[in-house]
Amino acid sequence: METSLKIAMAQIAPVWLNKKATLEKIENSIIDASKQDAELVVFGEALLPGYPFWLALTGGAEWNTDVNKALHAHYVSNSVCIEKGDLDSVCQLAKEHNIAIYLGIMERPEDRGGHSIYASLVYIDQTGTVQSVHRKLQPTYDERLTWAPGDGNGLQVHPLKAFTVGGLNCWENWMPLPRTALYGLGENLHIAVWPGSDHNTKDITRFIARESRSYVVSVSSLMSKSDFPSDTPYLEDILKNAPETLANGGSCIAGPDGEWIIEPQLHTDGLIVETIHFNRVLEERQNFDPVGHYSRPDVTKLTVNRERQSTVEFK
Repeated sequence: METSLKIAMAQIAPVWLNKKATLEKIENSIIDASKQDAELVVFGEALLPGYPFWLALTGGAEWNTDVNKALHAHYVSNSVCIEKGDLDSVCQLAKEHNIAIYLGIMERPEDRGGHSIYASLVYIDQTGTVQSVHRKLQPTYDERLTWAPGDGNGLQVHPLKAFTVGGLNCWENWMPLPRTALYGLGENLHIAVWPGSDHNTKDITRFIARESRSYVVSVSSLMSKSDFPSDTPYLEDILKNAPETLANGGSCIAGPDGEWIIEPQLHTDGLIVETIHFNRVLEERQNFDPVGHYSRPDVTKLTVNRERQSTVEFK
């Protein structure tokens, strides 16, 4: 049915900072999702190749230290360059299995010189085409020590059966104006990706759903001490301060009324699958629509710059 959509939330751990091995896990999850007839599979923020947990564990703000230099270089080396084909295998699987994908990556884009990295949310449609790459607008707290701030180019939505789907990274979901930009584009299925843990997802997921009268799908990753590969630079320094669990999941789905469809799932490794129905959106928009009948654009209006930013323009 065009008005229903089967979603798979891939709550998995990366092979931390190992691009090749983590890609293999992602590819296997896509294949498994297709076997369950999922039409959209979503992965957590920065899953490929992983979240920079070392920053909070090794004095990440210390200036010019060997440990921070080595780990940053290792991180950049394992980040994703879309232009060089790093996501080609994922795109091929999307096409082969007729499945759409939201994937959180650390992007190493050539249009910004190829040395800085961005927490990007990539949407790949069911034909295997990359339709948008949203670079996180504002890295959060210690993330700013290794991630660069993005731009508005990826504030886009996409048709998926009866739905209009868009997404944001982690604490961007707390930012009212980027949310409003997506609402104004007709979003009714909001994808929120997180590095992991229910302390992020348990409140904001329901809040966005109630504010927007949309479905909200929050997808987090997992991470434990055992997920750090043995060849990680300065591994002993990381592990001596690391808790056993660094990310416990918390993936969940809220309906357009703000109530749980799937409550935050903790420590569940693998796919969490659910079917949603479009008509619920129309039912809840009857009493509130934040950019429609319950808005006053003559009083307040948002202006969005979606130009892809680059330091150099060649003419």
